[in-house]
Amino acid sequence: MFEFSSIEQYHAQLQEGKVTCLQAVEYYLQQARSRHSLNAFVEVFEDEALERAKQLDKKRKAGGAAGKLHGVVIGLKDVICYKDHKISAASAILKNFTSIYSATAVERLLAEEAIIIGNLNCDEFAMGSTNENSAYGKVLNALDETRVPGGSSGGSAVAVQAGLCMVSLGSDTGGSVRQPADFCGIIGLKPTYGRISRYGLIAYASSFDQIGIFGTAVSDIALLLEVMAGADEFDSTVSHKEVPAYSTQSISDKSNYRFAYFDTALNHPSLDPEISSSIKQKIGQLKEDGHEVSAVDFDLLDYVVPAYYVLTTAEASSNLSRYDGIKYGHRTEKKDIDLTEFYKLTRSEGFGKEVKRRIMLGTFVLSAGYYDAYFTRAQKVRQLLCDKTAEIFKSYDFIIMPTSPVTAFKAGEKMDNPIAMYLADIYTVMANLVGCPAISLPLFQHSNGMSFGLQVMANRFDEVSLLRVSNMLKP
Repeated sequence: MFEFSSIEQYHAQLQEGKVTCLQAVEYYLQQARSRHSLNAFVEVFEDEALERAKQLDKKRKAGGAAGKLHGVVIGLKDVICYKDHKISAASAILKNFTSIYSATAVERLLAEEAIIIGNLNCDEFAMGSTNENSAYGKVLNALDETRVPGGSSGGSAVAVQAGLCMVSLGSDTGGSVRQPADFCGIIGLKPTYGRISRYGLIAYASSFDQIGIFGTAVSDIALLLEVMAGADEFDSTVSHKEVPAYSTQSISDKSNYRFAYFDTALNHPSLDPEISSSIKQKIGQLKEDGHEVSAVDFDLLDYVVPAYYVLTTAEASSNLSRYDGIKYGHRTEKKDIDLTEFYKLTRSEGFGKEVKRRIMLGTFVLSAGYYDAYFTRAQKVRQLLCDKTAEIFKSYDFIIMPTSPVTAFKAGEKMDNPIAMYLADIYTVMANLVGCPAISLPLFQHSNGMSFGLQVMANRFDEVSLLRVSNMLKP
């Protein structure tokens, strides 16, 4: 029977002739069929994946050089473009839209001989924390199907959690990779803003969005980051910094690190006591192992969520204005109406409740008379956060925090209280506001049976150190 533990182990099996790419793809297709009720996939590219696997097997047997991701089976969140394949951002307004190009990240995966197995379900336009805001229905947590998998990249997280693919891609605007990784008991990395090109990623909030990676092994996360990172002429915001060899530099070492943590975070009233206790015990263990771990004064924690939602909804209001039913996607069928009414009806029918809520909030904070009161002030908070974080990283290597204040909660539990849902992002949005890399590592088990993780943040573009310490924390 086919088993997967890491890309390195899989490649070794391929070289030894113990398994083929075709057998791997057939295994994951069977898994996807048997776990169909989880609703992780929007579409499975069955015939295409099988054909690509056959081609890769033929090339390998002929002695051809193998790419870094030779035969690796990968799922894509339904906000990442793949040429000649449907993409909808889990929204009715993009129903039956077919992408005319591939995201740069996808092009680089394919160039290294990855196999794309399908599109993965998500919250509509990546707006949500539970994967219940999807035109395709909710995704279920494979650990407990009565609970949510987190969002917005819930389908991507569940696909890895349930063994429906080897690794997957998501997007992280305010925690949408790390929080579902936390809820599903896997690893989720949000790289530095600009480390991976956003070309081909459907925009939610352009100064926050970043393609992220789900996996079960730190080495796999490192390899995918290495393949996808780097300059791109199609993205003016991408970094031109040299891309380190993450897959070889992020090996385990015996360094003593300097960790900072916030008392305000670990003693916040919203934090589950068991989560707080587990992380405090981990802090004690790190100190015993010779690491420096210190509490740092941080009085901005209660401002991060309001600042985040003011800024991201403002950007969303602008980005989503292009979806009007004229060039592509859903358009109202009502006749004999003027253009303004046409726009109103098309967008009212095409967008879901949460997306409408955020568009309206963003339009409000950008409107005359409120721009300075909300948007400008939120930008000032963002700058304060950037300055404070930069100061911390002068003295410390990492900041450790919870990923989420709670474990995966019951489906439907928070849908009637959007404010409670937004406040649950208290620990993840900071990394997006300041643009630094952050990872969620599944280190703990709650008494309710659910996994939860430790979030680690590093300085901008220091993914090498982040991956190294992740190897140390999750051997």
